[in-house]
Amino acid sequence: MSGREDKRFWGAEEAWGQGSQGRGIDRRQFISTLGGATAAFLLGASMPSEAARGPALQNQLVRLVKRQRAEGLIRSDEKTSWSVYDFTGAKKLVSINEDVPRQAASMLKPFVAQAFFFTMKERGSKLRYTGSVRDSMEAMIRNSSNTATTEIMRIVSRHNGSNGPKDVERVLKRHAPGVFQQTSIVEYIPANGRTYRNLASAHDYSRFLWALWNNQMPNAQEVRDLMALPNHDRITKRVKGMPSNIKVYDKTGSTAMLCGNMGIIECYDRRGRPRPYTFIGIIEKSQRTNYYGTWITNRSNAMREVSSLVYSYMRQQHQLV
Repeated sequence: MSGREDKRFWGAEEAWGQGSQGRGIDRRQFISTLGGATAAFLLGASMPSEAARGPALQNQLVRLVKRQRAEGLIRSDEKTSWSVYDFTGAKKLVSINEDVPRQAASMLKPFVAQAFFFTMKERGSKLRYTGSVRDSMEAMIRNSSNTATTEIMRIVSRHNGSNGPKDVERVLKRHAPGVFQQTSIVEYIPANGRTYRNLASAHDYSRFLWALWNNQMPNAQEVRDLMALPNHDRITKRVKGMPSNIKVYDKTGSTAMLCGNMGIIECYDRRGRPRPYTFIGIIEKSQRTNYYGTWITNRSNAMREVSSLVYSYMRQQHQLV
């Protein structure tokens, strides 16, 4: 891994800014706890978090990815972003290229769902979450249906000016500017999945997952339920040392130029207490590969190895079962 891939290490909060429905914490208490500087961030300002106590896990991850590069599992024309946030310790453990916008591919789909719910909750909105829409949501997130995604995006656009995909981005940034800072949505996802122009950063995913977990988004429970439906993720499935019954709320992204996964891993310590954390991994290639099957398999396995490292670290820190 180049030095550029290890130049920033931010810590602590992933606060975003406008909900008052956090788990057991009201808005006044939440802002007071985080302090004045973070309160500014809550209102949409762009600023780094406080530094975490130490980059132990980040250093281990850097060494692992460096080895993967030496072994050819990640090539020189491929850039990566990584992010890990520990909810229990309330601190960022890994932040590598976290604020760099990268291709979003299908990892954007939970954002699309959230844009729908933002629109539905607006005053005077006639949008309803019907059974048919729910089926499309499941197809979009669980089955990664591109057709269903375009359907939901068009619904959001029709209720926000009918200007196309950009309306989805506008909705997200209107309601949560502190979350979707590097998100750019400019195209519908075609049926063949060749979407390369929509962008988001690992930090955007991290902030979104934090807000989702803490009920700081409308219909957060529903979005979590959709993301928790069984799928073929790269951060718990076939990951060495990862318990088979662990719960994950996630979305993958796959193109001939991108291998990504973002999600919340919910695990428990030996006393039965939840010890959740976020994991975001993005591997972005500069040009389309001509050997998609082999390429995506190898990068998925590289990501699984990184996820295994992170889980091993968390197991030691929190005495996970």
